[in-house]
Amino acid sequence: MLERRDGCRPGTVDRTRENPVATVSPGPGFWGSMDTDAPLIAALADDLDASFEGLVLAHQDRVYSIALRMLGDPRDAEEAAQDALVRAYHALAGYDATRIRELRLRPWLATIVLNLCRSRLARRPAAARTTLSLDLALPGELEPRLDERRGPAAVTDTRAAATEWADLLLTLPLAYRSAVVLRHVDGPSYPELAIALDRPEGTVKAQVHRGLALLRTAFEAAQRHEREEMTA
Repeated sequence: MLERRDGCRPGTVDRTRENPVATVSPGPGFWGSMDTDAPLIAALADDLDASFEGLVLAHQDRVYSIALRMLGDPRDAEEAAQDALVRAYHALAGYDATRIRELRLRPWLATIVLNLCRSRLARRPAAARTTLSLDLALPGELEPRLDERRGPAAVTDTRAAATEWADLLLTLPLAYRSAVVLRHVDGPSYPELAIALDRPEGTVKAQVHRGLALLRTAFEAAQRHEREEMTA
């Protein structure tokens, strides 16, 4: 069990309340203002042990949300989120105050939890890694828009639809899933997304676009199949 340098445990992820079903709407303000982390970063640089609990309270929900959408299993996601916070603590303990003050805390934490999720996914049996084909034919003019009622980013009308979206998200190839999860669950800007994924901004834009297009096509195909079964 991890202990801080003062002998106390760092904060743990609180999952006592009910886990929400994954939806596709942009993140609920997780990345709304990068400036909101400035006091926390300053506190971490001055006294890590006294202020790390503040990091946990401020970021545990978003770290868990990323893990849940990447892994699809609440228990697995909770473990990954906890591991991410543990790794963050150990990393910060090895940084000097200047390096901590220069951190972009949110993309830094996102990178940690994404790397842990990728490792966990790689250890899953091959049979559990079914993904959408990148050769899936896409109709023309498939630019995903958040306000389109027929697009995956607006499918929040029913719990069943949200659950179907979450299941389809887990079938995206990993690079596309990472980009879509961060963009439409965590909610960073594209420059912030590029930092978190360590890729050029143009690349992450293309991956988000392609990932949403794959999801839309798969969702609409599933809806057509359900209608055909009902009328057969």
